[in-house]
Amino acid sequence: MIQWIEEARRGSAEAQESLVRHFTGMALAVAYDKLQDPYLAEDAVQEAFTEAFANLHKLQDPRRFPGWFKVIVERQCYRDLRRKQLQTFPLHEVELPAGEQRSLESVVERREMVRQLHATVADLPSNMRIAVQLYYFQGYSLREISQYLDVSLPALKKRLFDARRKLKNTLHVADFVSVFTDLYEGGKRMLHIVNGDSVGDKLKQGNIQGDILVWRELYSFGPVFTKMDEPDHRRTRAQYLEQTLGIPQKEYIGTCELQERKLQDFQQYDEVVLWFEHDLFDQTMLAYLLHWFKEQSLGNTKLSLLCIGAYPGIELFRGLGQLSTEQLETLSGTWHAIGEEMLMLGSMLWEAYTSDRPEEHQRMLEVDSSALPFARAAFEAHLARLPSVSHGLGIIEQTTLEAVAGGIHKPHELFRTVGNQLHILGMGDLEFWHYLKKMTEGPVSLLAIDGTASFPDFKRTVPHFQDRVLQVTSLGHEVLAGKTDYACTGRIDKWVGGLQVRGKDPSWRWNPEGKTVVRIAEAD
Repeated sequence: MIQWIEEARRGSAEAQESLVRHFTGMALAVAYDKLQDPYLAEDAVQEAFTEAFANLHKLQDPRRFPGWFKVIVERQCYRDLRRKQLQTFPLHEVELPAGEQRSLESVVERREMVRQLHATVADLPSNMRIAVQLYYFQGYSLREISQYLDVSLPALKKRLFDARRKLKNTLHVADFVSVFTDLYEGGKRMLHIVNGDSVGDKLKQGNIQGDILVWRELYSFGPVFTKMDEPDHRRTRAQYLEQTLGIPQKEYIGTCELQERKLQDFQQYDEVVLWFEHDLFDQTMLAYLLHWFKEQSLGNTKLSLLCIGAYPGIELFRGLGQLSTEQLETLSGTWHAIGEEMLMLGSMLWEAYTSDRPEEHQRMLEVDSSALPFARAAFEAHLARLPSVSHGLGIIEQTTLEAVAGGIHKPHELFRTVGNQLHILGMGDLEFWHYLKKMTEGPVSLLAIDGTASFPDFKRTVPHFQDRVLQVTSLGHEVLAGKTDYACTGRIDKWVGGLQVRGKDPSWRWNPEGKTVVRIAEAD
């Protein structure tokens, strides 16, 4: 919201439209409560927006916009009340409910229920009435309403609690709770699919309406397959993750099956929102989910996407997990619909990413991927993990080796440095630990650790390991200088998407200058 206001001050029509979309429902609820006329309420809100944009430069603190704009709406309503003459029908009596076709009896029954509910809500005291309309009828969050009405969250929750108690005592329907919840709780039944527990926990702590599904996968590491749920593929991946990252097979398989069952029930929701970011970790996850949804019959469920690569005030944006609960709430409602073009592109990217043919991976950089604007950079970084044509190192090994040669010798400091430099990968500590371990192993290692007999398992606590010193070996210096091709040592054995890279002198390499996948014979 703050970003919209700053841009609107500079005359951005797009930012002004975003503010209009976000606050129109609130403003209409307040205006209708004052004027009791839907047409006059719409006119008042339109005039209020015009006045607000003309005076936006006078608002010193953008965070005060909701309450400031509410005052403008109310002032316009008072002007209109002095000249109000028209008699019109209430909004809820002229609108048919949207959705699937219903029988005449069900339409009449629902209309009567809505009419009775609105009539009962209209008898509430003004402060309760507006809170109920904004929260249940319009679907705004508690935090948004508290800012708009300029009341504390505890006071707002008390108003809603008292309102529900009054309504329960006066609304004469058989099952008050089910009626009120089914029709109006947050406005929609929503499912939010997010990229990690940190984001999921913050959304639950905030006022985002709907259920949260944390998608726990690491498609940027280890073997991946087009159909991830096939038993043989799942066992292969589970065994690899246990051997390399120490994730128990049973735990991994159980997590996959649990989240997939939740995903299979997506049609019980009116809308599914995917929360992702720009890096490879997220773009592979997004591609998988788009591929999965492309194969489903969506019915009446709407698919939406929120995908960002920056946030105001954060210089190095690593991901949604950096944001506070309040910052995540400012993103609520800024998602956009996922169309057929996006589904097709996501599916194509996933099939190419999981292919065992390097040509298919190269294709990811050649197609028009503008429908998913972060995809090209992420999958380019994916291919940079292949052995380079110049020295045989992937981008992770190269950056790590250069950092140590440049004076970063402590393991944890090294992770922060490499992680910041390669933030486009979205690489976690568990994954980096594996790469670091591989670089220190064997008689032809790239790195050596002073004072440590063997590289410790990530989950074990090794006293003072963070104080140990990493040094570049003689082989590491030769590779960095371009005198030795590391791929020719036969030490490479890793998965890069669906490609298993191993053996002596892998024939497929990454050309960083041309940003292409080439056969080694073509590199000369």
